[in-house]
Amino acid sequence: QVQLVESGGGLVQAGGSLRLSCAASGRTFSLYAMGWFRQAPGKEREFVAGISQRGSSTRYADSVKGRFTISRDNAKNTVLLQMNSLKPEDTAVYYCAAGGGPLMTTAVAYDNWGQGTQVTISP
Repeated sequence: QVQLVESGGGLVQAGGSLRLSCAASGRTFSLYAMGWFRQAPGKEREFVAGISQRGSSTRYADSVKGRFTISRDNAKNTVLLQMNSLKPEDTAVYYCAAGGGPLMTTAVAYDNWGQGTQVTISP
């Protein structure tokens, strides 16, 4: 398993940018596909972006495609989510997650989760 800690959330105006970071511990980080999910109060947790073990493949939710970019640096045990052109509907708690296999887009495929970081976008 790996331990994940997110950072970089905050309050920004619509149209602004944020960069979320996920720091991972553990020697097997490169064996995990990584994903970002988000959850607003009263809503289901939804997939945002994912990246394969070596970063060769990425996948995005339609709602963020073209605005968000996921990347990873296995040498630094770090996953990033660059978020541009933010919208009020992006407001949520964002979670970093690790899955022990191929890149997947469902929450049940991930079994390691960070504590989450709040992202709030004002109109």
